[in-house]
Amino acid sequence: MKLGNFALVLTASLFSLVPSAFAQNWSAQAPPYGRPDATVDLRTADGAQVVKGEWRYSDVKIIEVESRGPGPDLKPSGDPNKTYDYTPHAGDANFDDSKWEVLDPTKLDARRAGGKVCFNWYRITVTVPEKIADLSVAGSTISFEIVIDDYAEIWVDGKLPTVLGQSGGPAVKGWNAPNKVILTHSAQPGQKFQIAVFGFNGPVSKSPMNFIWVKSATLDFYKLDHGTGIQEVETKVLRKDPALDAIVSPGAKIEKLAGGFMFTEGPVWVHDGGYLLFSDPNNNLIYRWSEEDGVSVYRTHSGYTGMNIGEYGQPGSNGLTLDAQERLTINEHGNRRVTRLEKNGQLTVLADRYEGKRLNSPNDLVYRSDGALYFTDPPFGLPKFFEDPRKELSYSGVFCLINGELKLVSKDLTGPNGLAFSPDEKYLYVDNWDEKRKVIMRYDVHADGTLSNGQVFLDATKEPGEDAWDGMKIDVKGNLYLSGPGGLWIISPEGKHLGTIVGPEHPHNLAWGGEDHKTLYLAAQTGLYRLSVNIPGAGSPK
Repeated sequence: MKLGNFALVLTASLFSLVPSAFAQNWSAQAPPYGRPDATVDLRTADGAQVVKGEWRYSDVKIIEVESRGPGPDLKPSGDPNKTYDYTPHAGDANFDDSKWEVLDPTKLDARRAGGKVCFNWYRITVTVPEKIADLSVAGSTISFEIVIDDYAEIWVDGKLPTVLGQSGGPAVKGWNAPNKVILTHSAQPGQKFQIAVFGFNGPVSKSPMNFIWVKSATLDFYKLDHGTGIQEVETKVLRKDPALDAIVSPGAKIEKLAGGFMFTEGPVWVHDGGYLLFSDPNNNLIYRWSEEDGVSVYRTHSGYTGMNIGEYGQPGSNGLTLDAQERLTINEHGNRRVTRLEKNGQLTVLADRYEGKRLNSPNDLVYRSDGALYFTDPPFGLPKFFEDPRKELSYSGVFCLINGELKLVSKDLTGPNGLAFSPDEKYLYVDNWDEKRKVIMRYDVHADGTLSNGQVFLDATKEPGEDAWDGMKIDVKGNLYLSGPGGLWIISPEGKHLGTIVGPEHPHNLAWGGEDHKTLYLAAQTGLYRLSVNIPGAGSPK
């Protein structure tokens, strides 16, 4: 959110006082599918037979192995040491379990493994049938859910996909909690899935006297038109030019994915995993959303850890993006810095000062294809904004971090905000959150990161309302999509306003996503939405 008027500022300040437990409740939500249309109980003989499944079992042994301690790279590259592993590693696809014990499905509740700190494997291969009761299975969504006393991890076809901060799905959910994974969204009769479940006793630190056993194991089937909780919402398409129809189809509808947030910002689509990350700067959180899992908390204290957090309206992270290695790069409002979250969970500070002075509150950001990082730095994250005594820079800048050097490349705007490259990266567009000067600037971009020839690309200062310009994205043909006065503006590469899309809440930032990058995700005040368009976003995966 960019704070261009007092009412919005006051609202943000009041929101900062709401207990964060409200947002934390999202992490406890079940996957958004509701009641299934058919269920197969894999703890019954009939259930196992209908999917041609046979349970197999093995205890797990802990073994001592040679390894290495942490090196300078924080990976096991240091001095040799001894540590522990387990055997067998039975999560792999086509693992040979032919010599394992075959279990009677009706006796999965038998206590197994050795007790105390112990581990085991359950494996089953299921084959998709043509029908379950009266449900034709073709095209349906299938999930596998298991509850193990006490913990479980689920491998499907040799994969254990995980996300930083994840609880549930294939990873440990909690003590005696259900783990649920989606096997497919488009089932085909005869399709097979190898499922391997790693069970372990707990709580581990109590060295418990109980054993490991399966409380429930089911396959849930959702027919092709089963709802996911995603709803179409009222959408107005204000067409100003017929060219808009080639971009947004007439009758297109915005879909609401989730709601109840304090304020959504900075979305980014993670292609490797198929999920969206987005900020709630008012609540100091980064959330994760996917169709399979709904909403969960991805990162807490995402932008500020100071004791005086109560003074801030927006202490948390704002803009998010990914580098070429899909490492999350974060603009931290309260901490007044740009950071990168490494694959091992470590946080690297990329920029926090310019010429010895602290940045204001980095807002939005974008990578060039060569790795140069550009970001805007208005003071909207500071408690008193332009008048805050903590403000050290006398201007609101656009910066470029290139080859380890931070460069000030523009200070033309009072509230530089959203930014994006043209598809050929010859130009950088930067917009302004200032109700007295609602302009979008276009700059020539040079190899050394500098900008020149700044020109007003579009001036909407006379547009009614207090909303100025916010988040920005561009498609492969050079059309711009912006959070602008009154809604989502779509602007041609020549600077012509083609139309405005208006939904139930004003979008403040945007992200391309989906398999074909034709889905525009909208972070809009208290809700998360999406809109399908006809042209892929620039920077789409090849």
